[in-house]
This record gives sequence, structure tokens and C-alpha cells, in this order.
Amino acid sequence: MASNLATSMISTLVRATNGIQSAPAAIKPELMLQLYDIENCPYCRLVREAFTELDLDVEIYPCPKQGERFRPELIERGGKAQFPYLVDPNNGVEMYESLDIVAYLFETYGQRDLPLKWRAGKLQTFGSMLASAPRVKNGMQARPGVEPEYMLELYSFESSPYARPVRELLCEMEIPYIIRSCGRTRLQEWLLPPVRKRFNIIPDSELDNRRILQETEGRVAIPYLYDPNTEQGLFESTDILNYLRDNYGS
Repeated sequence: MASNLATSMISTLVRATNGIQSAPAAIKPELMLQLYDIENCPYCRLVREAFTELDLDVEIYPCPKQGERFRPELIERGGKAQFPYLVDPNNGVEMYESLDIVAYLFETYGQRDLPLKWRAGKLQTFGSMLASAPRVKNGMQARPGVEPEYMLELYSFESSPYARPVRELLCEMEIPYIIRSCGRTRLQEWLLPPVRKRFNIIPDSELDNRRILQETEGRVAIPYLYDPNTEQGLFESTDILNYLRDNYGS
């Protein structure tokens, strides 16, 4: 697990502050957006970073290589197995191309100009490719898994090194889930949970999902998985990974 976390940390460092800080979208979609996605795909990462930065939740439909659960559905909808693929049921929009999707999200829901860093599209893509390299074998290839009746919910932000292994396993097992975006907006949120607990620091987050965690669980730590099928909630990536293997592995 230590080596697994180490390479995940490297991927996070490569992307610097991308996919961590949030500036909430001006408009929240009435119906949840949907993303056909491969976890370690560098193009998909760019879109998930934008979801974090806009504080938008999204339904993830994992499409790992050799996957048979959602890949055929994507090909039927879009005509080809190319990732990422966004479905916005609010506006009847469906689209490929990561940078086009990022621009659409900022324009439609951010209601603001595309941030300068995103205008350097090729540079962002190259950086994301570098971030994929340490995790080249993770979150790409399908493995047996059982689809739950109701979608799991993962409280996460894109560049969290602890949440990444959880998303990778969900992708490999082709388990659809909802990302509940939990980016950071306060300086205190950069402190590790044990430090916040030691000094009794409770950041007054402006993000709904962080407030929900604080109110319902008494703390905010990423990742947090909620399974509506069993009504169980878990912190700690190792515990979540074991739970997924025990309950949805086959």
C-alpha cells in the first residue's frame, strides 16, 4: 500500500494545484451531468479536474479497457470508443474532446471566462500525461465486479492521492458512482485531518458537500464512500478498497 500511495502522491505533485481548489459554479445543473471515463486516462483527468474546480457533482460511468458494461453504451450514443464523453441532460448536449468539455463546463456552469491555465491546452494535456505515467497499470484494465443496484457516492477531489486508488478500483470493476466534489476553498482545509483534530480546527467551508460531511460524520476527510445499498459510510482509502473487494468483487 505504501508504494501505491507513493506513486499516487507523485501524480498529485505533477498536477500541482490542479483539481484541488474550488470556486463554485454560478449555476448548478438541475440534472446531474454524466461522464464516460477511464480513471488513468490523461484526457479524462482534465475534465475531472474541471469538475472539482467548479464544485460540480458528476455521475461516472467507468469504461476500462476490455470493459463490457458501459463501453457498448457509449459507442451506441457517440459512435466511437473515445474518452472522455460528457452527457448533459439539462441542455441535450453530448460531446467528446476533453478541452472542449472543460470550456463548455466553465462557460455553461461557471458563467465565467476560461481560466488562463486552461487556455494552454496542450501544456495541460502534456502535464496530465506525465501524471498518468506513475500509475500506468492502475485504473485502466477491467476486472470482475458486480454492479450495485444504486450508485455509490464518493466524496473526493480530483488530485487527492488517497482518493485516487479508490477511483481506480471503481473503474477497474466497472462500478458506476457519483463524485461528490469536495475541493478546498479555505486555508485551514489544506491542513491534514489529524492536525485539524489536534487543534480543534473546523473550517467553515462554503462547499455543500464538505458541510454535509461535517454535519453527518463529524469531520471532513477525503475520501469518504457512502453506499446506499448497505447504508454504510467509510473513511480511509484502505478500508474503502477492502470494502469494495469484499462486497462487489466477483
